[in-house]
Amino acid sequence: MKKYLPILALAALVSCKPKITYVSPNVFPDRYTMAWEERHGHCYDSIPYAVVSLDLYSEGLTLDTATRRMQGSGYNLYLSDIFVPGDTLAPGEYTSFSYREDSEASTPFTFLPGRDFEGTPHGAYLLKIENGKLISYQVFRSGTFVVQDTTNGLRSLSFTFVYTGAENRTATYECHFQDSLRLWPKR
Repeated sequence: MKKYLPILALAALVSCKPKITYVSPNVFPDRYTMAWEERHGHCYDSIPYAVVSLDLYSEGLTLDTATRRMQGSGYNLYLSDIFVPGDTLAPGEYTSFSYREDSEASTPFTFLPGRDFEGTPHGAYLLKIENGKLISYQVFRSGTFVVQDTTNGLRSLSFTFVYTGAENRTATYECHFQDSLRLWPKR
């Protein structure tokens, strides 16, 4: 059940079914100021690797850990189902896999690409939040990210995502996070 809490919270936010409204990758933030790692453990019987999720927040947006609600205005980058070689996010390059290639999902250093399930994003996606309310979202159909440990003990994450932008043109979104990863609060 704990694996589905972010999805349930998102479903409540998405119930108004906002449309994708972004026109250019220039409107997306290039830097995130806070990030949470959620450890799910071994979730799938057919996959021998642990799963984690990443939940990143741009400046102006925070997570109220008591209510598990976003507060403020900004962007929330979320990646679910990241397959890791151990129990936590390890340094290395992670690549999204194709939904058509189940064998790719059974390897570490992969993650789910974004999908839109009738108005509810899943996998890798970006939410635009204003005053704690969901305004719009963008799913990322493919991408990569690199995790590095820095010399001062922080984590550096660099993301590159591909999505469909204005007029159904393919666009690329790049962003970065450097700080410590917080462990998702348990109830």
